[in-house]
Amino acid sequence: MSVLVNKDSRIIVQGFTGKEGTFHATQMLEYGTNLIGGVTPGKGGTSHLDKPVYNTVSDAVKLGGADVSVIFVPPPFAADAIMEAADAGIKVIICITEGIPVQDMVKVKAYLEDKPECRLVGPNCPGVITPGEAKCGIMPGFIHNPGRIGIVSRSGTLTYEAVDQVTKAGMGQSTCIGIGGDPIVGTTTKEAVQMLMNDPDTDGIIMIGEIGGGMEAEAAHYVKRYGTKPVVGFIAGQTAPKGRKMGHAGAIIGGADDTAEAKMKIMAECGIHVVHSPASIGEMMRKAMAGEL
Repeated sequence: MSVLVNKDSRIIVQGFTGKEGTFHATQMLEYGTNLIGGVTPGKGGTSHLDKPVYNTVSDAVKLGGADVSVIFVPPPFAADAIMEAADAGIKVIICITEGIPVQDMVKVKAYLEDKPECRLVGPNCPGVITPGEAKCGIMPGFIHNPGRIGIVSRSGTLTYEAVDQVTKAGMGQSTCIGIGGDPIVGTTTKEAVQMLMNDPDTDGIIMIGEIGGGMEAEAAHYVKRYGTKPVVGFIAGQTAPKGRKMGHAGAIIGGADDTAEAKMKIMAECGIHVVHSPASIGEMMRKAMAGEL
């Protein structure tokens, strides 16, 4: 079993023939991902990267059996692309696009409330990878190794750092989920941790958060109440000036509980093994798995 995507997932790319879509679809194919084609309106019936192009997501579902979509559509049209995928019956939608207006995502969030069978990851995220099976997004596949450590992160680059450390510590990854750094995302930290906590092929979880919002605290309280596996946590933005947006649109401190210090305190109180430096993630996970903590 894996979380969200695996070797049997039938994956399409929306924005397939565009520059970004083409580049990353090529990388996904080279990794061995079961990419069955893509969607570019007006180019249906043609071929791209030796895969069929469909006019609509509905066509990709009906004709190709697609059940996962990775979105590289430009920001002004990305919200419509998400809703089109959901309407067509896609079960897992992974939106890589950065810069989608918050107002558009408010509409998407409301639209998806009526489609509980649909799972959105992102936007503004690196994607999801189940190492050795499926790479859906922009993450560098070569640093990942199949294993039993799940990773959840709001930060793309810190996801890669955690992956590299876990690999160097002699452990691999089950599934890595980049949930994105926007104010409104489809999958929260708690939801991603919950999926990994319930995954029989995941033995430990790394949770990487940022300043801003309350997702990490929500996830920490879930771990305290229902956690059955060791969780290592890190919060980026410990030296961020108050009131200033830092990189991600969601990384802005709105109150005392949004600071890195406050989040780390809550996480530690909930039994999460908190590290103060990303350089300590791999070693802390190794110790947790070995029962040395």
